[in-house]
Amino acid sequence: MTTKRAAIFDVDGTLVDTNHLHVVTWWEAFRQAGHRVPMREIHRAVGLSGDDLIDHLLGDDHDPDGDEQITAAHHALYATYFDRLPSLDRSADLLRALAARGWEVVLATSAGGAELAALRGAIDADDVIRGAAGADDVADGKPAPDPVAEARSMAGVPSERAVFVGDTVWDMRAAVRDGVTPVAVLSGGIPRADLESAGARAVYRDPADLLDHLDSSVFADQG
Repeated sequence: MTTKRAAIFDVDGTLVDTNHLHVVTWWEAFRQAGHRVPMREIHRAVGLSGDDLIDHLLGDDHDPDGDEQITAAHHALYATYFDRLPSLDRSADLLRALAARGWEVVLATSAGGAELAALRGAIDADDVIRGAAGADDVADGKPAPDPVAEARSMAGVPSERAVFVGDTVWDMRAAVRDGVTPVAVLSGGIPRADLESAGARAVYRDPADLLDHLDSSVFADQG
């Protein structure tokens, strides 16, 4: 039996303060395509893959012919922020603290390509990040378990030896489906009650709060 442990992290809203940038850029992309979608609804959909987010917000029965245009507009608008994406306070410190305790640190995100590279640059902890399961690596995004399972595979651990930290209900549902321990942060703007209802074992304010309580967290329990 392996003694390795995996600390799997979502990125947007969990390690990097980008959820509201996604809300605004998705809102503008929908507006350009002639759709009026409330920002509050977009916020709660952040964390889904692009295709799933569009289906979730416009309905499965919408005309999909304009979906590529919406996705492309979002990518172009969001890319204007790549050089100044803000990491959340002490995100890199948290990852390095876990790595120092023997955890394999991996990412599970719906981002890919240049976007994922920009996010990793914002985190600035590539010295301890062992891999990233991004949009290009899985067939189905969260809440499907695929991104979490792929990240676990990169770390080489079974589900009972992994903790997944995220900020959305989609993250928590993916963690539950994969059988890993779900931990949530409030830095993405989703209410605590929603995260707990989706399966969060523990909820922290942000990465800094989790780091401050690391010795009493599930990471200590699995130590």
